[in-house]
Amino acid sequence: MDYDIKDIGLAQAGQLRIEWAERSMPVLRMIRERFSKEKPLSGIVLAACLHVTTETASLVRTLAAGGAKVYVCASNPLSTQDDVAAALVSEGYNVFSIKGEDTETYYKHINACLDVKPHITMDDGADLVSCIHSQRQNLVDTILGGTEETTTGVIRLKSMAERGVLLFPVIAVNDSNTKHFFDNRYGTGQSTVDGILRATNRLMAGSWFVVAGYGWCGRGLASRAAGMGARVIITEVDPLRALEAAMDGYSVMPMAQAAPLGDFFCTVTGDRSVIREEHFKLMKDGAIVCNSGHFNVEIDIDSLEKMAVSRRVIRGFVEEFTMPDGRRIALLGEGRLINLAAAEGHPSSVMDMSFANQALASEFLVKNSSKLSKQVHKLPDHVDNEIATLKLASMGIKIDVLTPEQVEYLSSWEMGT
Repeated sequence: MDYDIKDIGLAQAGQLRIEWAERSMPVLRMIRERFSKEKPLSGIVLAACLHVTTETASLVRTLAAGGAKVYVCASNPLSTQDDVAAALVSEGYNVFSIKGEDTETYYKHINACLDVKPHITMDDGADLVSCIHSQRQNLVDTILGGTEETTTGVIRLKSMAERGVLLFPVIAVNDSNTKHFFDNRYGTGQSTVDGILRATNRLMAGSWFVVAGYGWCGRGLASRAAGMGARVIITEVDPLRALEAAMDGYSVMPMAQAAPLGDFFCTVTGDRSVIREEHFKLMKDGAIVCNSGHFNVEIDIDSLEKMAVSRRVIRGFVEEFTMPDGRRIALLGEGRLINLAAAEGHPSSVMDMSFANQALASEFLVKNSSKLSKQVHKLPDHVDNEIATLKLASMGIKIDVLTPEQVEYLSSWEMGT
């Protein structure tokens, strides 16, 4: 066994937190029970570049129960929970992940997971796939395929596929309805607000809260901020999403117009330089800026640093930049995912469905990789429905079933009345 973590002595604390999380992950537990009997991943070496959290630990256990040899590294330098990493190592898993690791260590850990010549890659942000294609194409021959967890990674992968450079099939787990409808919306919404409040202890009620991007993550964040009493502003570049935000009751305007108003700013777009120098110049004293997109590129931190006459860490995860005119702008969590930098990420009950998709996507690749083109694929709808059905059952919720007459009506064109 090989690993690189902060402190193996944190293992007991991590095991207790994993136990707490797993109580709210019944779907993954049911899949694990089946996997332990059927061993669909027997002989598979799987490299997982994910946020190393309690929920990820439950996924790792499930993959291993299915027969996989699992190697884990972090998909973001600040997203590791060090006690969870220690707990996984104590259980015999190979983990390369330290909260706050520098860029050099981050990529060293990614390469450590690739050194084992995985059959399946499991990404959250496409860094494993990107590294393979840019530096380690010698690994491609033994790779069955990959899975991708998040919107940012899917965008990168679809770009690769469109350009004809993607060398193996990848399952876009993020595109499953039981993932993005719930994880992105309810998970990101709650955990981002949680991270902002833990970092700042500021009151949201009555504040102006600017959400950059109205995808599923933006929808969830806007809803939760409004639920806390904030007055929500949406900035968008997509006219359809902007229209939807307006119809949902939010103010919609360009970032240049929102910048002087906002008390809180949070980017969830998947693109770079969404908040830039011209916006910093317009912000009020005390404005709080953060990001909940995957990479720390959505805020132009370089410009903020160059503009400031001084900077200081005023409290945990809060760095204050003083402008030449005396205004102070606070950047949270180094511009990285604030829900994982300052908080614990998504609640386990919503990650239950996301990681059920990851587990079943791995099984799907083992069974079907030879039939899949070198493109980005969606899991079949019946898998999505299976996860939704299991989740409903775990919640004690029953739904109606179509009668034979209703099935016939929906499948015919003759019966108009």
